[in-house]
Amino acid sequence: MKYIIILGDGMADEPIESLGNRTPLQAANTPYMDELARKGRCGLLHTIPEGMAPGSEVANISVLGYDPRKVLEGRGSLEAASMGVEIEPGELVLRCNLICIENGKIKNHSAGHISNEEAGILIQFLNERLADASCRFFQGMAYRHLLKLAGGNKHLICTPPHDAVGIDFAKVLIQPEIPEAQETAEILNRLIIRSQECLEHHPVNLKRKAEGKDPANSIWPWSPGYKPVMKKMTEIYPIRSGAVISAVDLIKGIGVYAGLENISVAGATGLYDTNYEGKAQAALDALKEKDFVYLHVEASDEAGHEGDEQLKIKTIEYLDRRVLKSIMEETERWDEPVAIALLPDHPTPCRIRTHTSDPVPFVIYRPGAMPDEVTQYDEFSVRKGIYGVLKENEFINEFLK
Repeated sequence: MKYIIILGDGMADEPIESLGNRTPLQAANTPYMDELARKGRCGLLHTIPEGMAPGSEVANISVLGYDPRKVLEGRGSLEAASMGVEIEPGELVLRCNLICIENGKIKNHSAGHISNEEAGILIQFLNERLADASCRFFQGMAYRHLLKLAGGNKHLICTPPHDAVGIDFAKVLIQPEIPEAQETAEILNRLIIRSQECLEHHPVNLKRKAEGKDPANSIWPWSPGYKPVMKKMTEIYPIRSGAVISAVDLIKGIGVYAGLENISVAGATGLYDTNYEGKAQAALDALKEKDFVYLHVEASDEAGHEGDEQLKIKTIEYLDRRVLKSIMEETERWDEPVAIALLPDHPTPCRIRTHTSDPVPFVIYRPGAMPDEVTQYDEFSVRKGIYGVLKENEFINEFLK
């Protein structure tokens, strides 16, 4: 048996009045998701342990069966693994967004989805102006970057920028969680203020503003942590090999620590214009060599953060007909059976434009297994599924049994 998880990041949502009180999943035309639901067995999955923030780092680690309360060291350290950035003992790593601030308030978490090329110029500039022997920036993709701080204390209260849209940035600056972290918080807050002074009149931002685009006029460090320790999936589950396919450094980094091979796809952007067909083909090619594939598609999450329900519907329909269709049709012809699971990692409701901890709908299709009564894939239909509500590693144990 081969296994593939297809994860539509942030795909789950709430009923929206403009959609006739339906969710984007309910409003979207998803014949292949519905077919998978009819052939498979469904339920809801709690991906966020009680008391933890509903971040993608928590949710994806949880989907793969790890306990984030034990292994999670912050988003930055996971992304560092994907980027090949070494973390030495005593070094603190944080995700560092390039964001847009307007009239003192956080306008968006992505600097208007700044391009890789523009971001690279700004990260190099920040290293020239702000970096020293204890502090350095590392370029990631688009607005997602890293900040490494020697001797930093991870016990900080950091607000993710996508949770603070429309809020005065000064009200959500970094706070120490314990007295020993006071110095680290002060260093990081000084870097935020100094970055604003440096970036405001940079030629990249002047050009963006002239073109009617949002400037990347501030950094925003968050999700601090040290180097994590995780067992490989092959040491925990009955699989011999695996791969991860994603445009997002966070997911790639989780894959590194989980012992999965990272497979890059040309044109994979993490947005609605990502190379859906290329990712589907890469997953099929990987399945021919590997026992397990984790295929992650970010687009729906970004649409949720934008509060754009029509874009979210489009991303869901793209996932359905440009990814799921080919994977279902191709694997059905293979001699070796392929089990398919479909789910989001967390909801990203368009109404609030950030993540929630609500359980997510999932379907597991295993050739030859008796289906349940569910005939549509969405947040409400799956409640009739045979699995009920699962939590922690119950989903992955069921899928890979």
